[in-house]
Amino acid sequence: MNYGAHVNTRGNNVTEPIIGSRQVENSTGGYVWPVDDWKRLDRFLVLGTEGGTYYISERKLTVENASSVLRAIKADGTRVVSRVVEISESGRAPKNDPALFVLAMAAGLGDEKTRHTALDALPKVARIATHLFAFIEQVNEFRGWGPALCRAVSRWFTEKDANALAYQMVKYRERNGWSHRDAITLSHPKPPTAEHQALFRWVTREKVLNALPANIPNLVEAFVALQQMKDAGDVIRHIQKHRELTWEMIPTEFLGQAKVWEALLPNLLPTALIRNLGRLTANGLIAPMSDAARVVARKLTDQGSLRKARVHPIAVLGALATYRQGHGAKGDLSWTPETQVIDALDEAFYMAFGNVEPCGKR
Repeated sequence: MNYGAHVNTRGNNVTEPIIGSRQVENSTGGYVWPVDDWKRLDRFLVLGTEGGTYYISERKLTVENASSVLRAIKADGTRVVSRVVEISESGRAPKNDPALFVLAMAAGLGDEKTRHTALDALPKVARIATHLFAFIEQVNEFRGWGPALCRAVSRWFTEKDANALAYQMVKYRERNGWSHRDAITLSHPKPPTAEHQALFRWVTREKVLNALPANIPNLVEAFVALQQMKDAGDVIRHIQKHRELTWEMIPTEFLGQAKVWEALLPNLLPTALIRNLGRLTANGLIAPMSDAARVVARKLTDQGSLRKARVHPIAVLGALATYRQGHGAKGDLSWTPETQVIDALDEAFYMAFGNVEPCGKR
């Protein structure tokens, strides 16, 4: 009898562990070598758990990763925060949500030093207001609004230039029920300038009363005037006059009109363009041999713009898959894909790899 056929320490059927090894059972029922909590932290920060996998549900995978993250926080919380900042700022992850979640865990469940380090890192990870609202929503699961959290959130508002803050307030107005008014009301920031004070008053009070306080930045004035317009022609002229206006600032009733998007197109950033390709094709702006299709293709394959916007290759790949199928995963919007755009997205996918620093590992 060949006993070695049943017991082999150099290779085996993956459904059985190698005898004497530390192999563990994975989600598929096979046996693999375990990874430590720090490797799992990296994987979670880069890959997240959205949608789960073929073998494990989103909830179970999230709980497993959260347990691993918590062990890492208890072992060395400042190292966890440092890793969160490094991966978030370097653009290695397609989405920033896992980094915000881990930062919220560190700010709520770490020791005193870890909590302070996490809150100090908030502006580095929550770079836009959407990120801030996501952080606030998640940190509420782990702690209350003590003085340290109030100071961290208030610094997010007060350390920005007034014009940059105005841009955040009119572009990213709310997420999941959280708004600038909520964040300011909870954190009580002290305005460093008259312009900041005007913005805080407008968001918390005058915005409700449709009034504009003195010293308000010009972008807010342009945004408020835009909300009161009823004619598409007026909207287009306003966009052409105020090039800093973005598509998120346009009233919803005008976003289905090709002429409005044509006015927005010259200043549309790569991330916004990639998200709205289906809409631009559905409303007829992107059509075969059209000027808009050529402009879109040129913008999508601009290496400098892709790098500046830190467009992740996986984000481009997702956009390519969605655009090619002619409809989104949600809603009933559909379109006929334009070949020139598909080719540009394919080229942009490979260009975007230049935005991610190779780690030299499989």
